[in-house]
Amino acid sequence: MNRILEIDIDNIQVMVEPGIIQDALNDALKPYGFFFPPNPGSSAMCTIGGMIAYNASGMRCVKYGTTRNYVRDLEVVLADGTIIHTGSKMLKSAAGYDLTQLITGSEGTLGIVTKASLKIAPLPQTRKLVIASFENAEIAGQAVVKTFSKGVIPSACEILDRVSLQVLRRYDPKLVLPSEGDVLLFEVDGTESSAREAAEQIMKICSPLALSIKLAESENEMADIWAARKLVGAAVSRLDPTKTRIYVGEDVGVPIKKVPELLKKAQEISEKFNLPAMKYGHIGDGNLHLALFIDVLNKDEWDRLSKAADLIHRTAIELGGTVSSEHGVGAARAEYMEAQWGSALEVMRAIKKALDPKGILNPGKLGL
Repeated sequence: MNRILEIDIDNIQVMVEPGIIQDALNDALKPYGFFFPPNPGSSAMCTIGGMIAYNASGMRCVKYGTTRNYVRDLEVVLADGTIIHTGSKMLKSAAGYDLTQLITGSEGTLGIVTKASLKIAPLPQTRKLVIASFENAEIAGQAVVKTFSKGVIPSACEILDRVSLQVLRRYDPKLVLPSEGDVLLFEVDGTESSAREAAEQIMKICSPLALSIKLAESENEMADIWAARKLVGAAVSRLDPTKTRIYVGEDVGVPIKKVPELLKKAQEISEKFNLPAMKYGHIGDGNLHLALFIDVLNKDEWDRLSKAADLIHRTAIELGGTVSSEHGVGAARAEYMEAQWGSALEVMRAIKKALDPKGILNPGKLGL
């Protein structure tokens, strides 16, 4: 089920089956001058159905939002075999509950998506990339807060700590990246003049806090940096082949003004449990990926990892954030749903029971 069923430029929409890969969809849309904006690092392999199930986002979510912002209609098979449509080609509707939004992000617990109508967006004329390094991640977080408070909204805003930079240099020694500090990548897009003006504003705002700051010199340089950024999570083994990244405590998010505090606490947790960690992610919307890596044959490291991940999740909740910004809850983070949602979790359970009374759809996920 990986076909594009309709490209409807007049209505700025596309209808697809859930198995289509996101990059394949955008390759098909490019000749029309449009794209499907959410762009996870896994865009070369992730399916649109998976993106809908987890409300995926990615690097350009700062300006363009998450998958949820682009889903207009879903064909869904319910637990009893009933087939429904949750929306239409209309850009808005005030008629009844918004079932499209309910299904999006439900991780397959309420129904099976078989078709999706998606809003698309025009490709920007140009993109610019500002590369800034800072003494530490906490100061980088302060630079992000300062930039947003001045009314500058980049299309993407990413952080790569010094451990991430080591990984990337081993992955591609030719990458043009700062040699010191923790790095922010600010991408802006639009017309040539508007993008350049926004890039200059960011450089002016961040310069007092930065160790270095520059504008990427070419589209090829930008493309190389973004390609490497997409692979940083998987490339961590190049730093130490004896260790493996474990995907726990790795997708937390907090309100933007709490980002510096989250970065500081994440470093403290890494040091407390003596676990190497790589900090990177979509800092522009408060989403931090913490790559904890261990020797999987070492029981003591497993024990410390579990304690560190638990503290990371609970810290995010205490800061008014979430245990998962885009990777989903599944079974791994289900135990934290009550702490994050309180009595609202019972409402979710009631919805689940109403639509899936026998509990046959992705059972045990989302803490339901």
